[in-house]
Amino acid sequence: MKLICIGRNYTEHIKELENEKPTDPVIFLKPDTAILLKKQPFFIPDFSDDVHHEVEVLVKINRVGKYIGRKFAHKYYKEISLGMDLTARDLQSQLKAKGLPWEKAKAFDGSAVIGSWLSVDKIKDVNDINFSLKKNEEIVQSGNTSLMLWKIDELIEYVSKYFTLKIGDVIFTGTPAGVGKIFANDKLKGYIEDIEMFSITVK
Repeated sequence: MKLICIGRNYTEHIKELENEKPTDPVIFLKPDTAILLKKQPFFIPDFSDDVHHEVEVLVKINRVGKYIGRKFAHKYYKEISLGMDLTARDLQSQLKAKGLPWEKAKAFDGSAVIGSWLSVDKIKDVNDINFSLKKNEEIVQSGNTSLMLWKIDELIEYVSKYFTLKIGDVIFTGTPAGVGKIFANDKLKGYIEDIEMFSITVK
């Protein structure tokens, strides 16, 4: 399986990091070793002093596809989840300044949190999903998929031009504004509407 991540898909997040608004989706990958194991804490790595939470809606691919037309994209997933793209922001800034790839800052072990999965049959509209992240019981990020620059079906269409999508692949659809630093002993909980999708402790 592969984790396909979309960057800069919410306007307010683009503004908070002072990035340029892209003309096409920004794509980067994480290996399966980035997945934080269930019921395991997240350990802040020794190479970063500034790891940020980035909560995101996730989509699990359920059939093989290439050059998928947008009108057929909904056939390629049946489950939605919530997760986090944990980012070593200090390392990412150093790499970006040198024009280097981001993988060391984005794809390190444990950097991908994947929550429980919900059937899309239980969701009225995948383009109108409220989601949020609580840090120590305080909401620090909240968003709605209606605010995406590129919606889920558009992302599947676009990504499948470049990568064959396979069963079990997961697309991280981008984070809204409100990203921030995490600290040891923080407790992070993610919600779709009022359903808790994940809960982790930072060490």
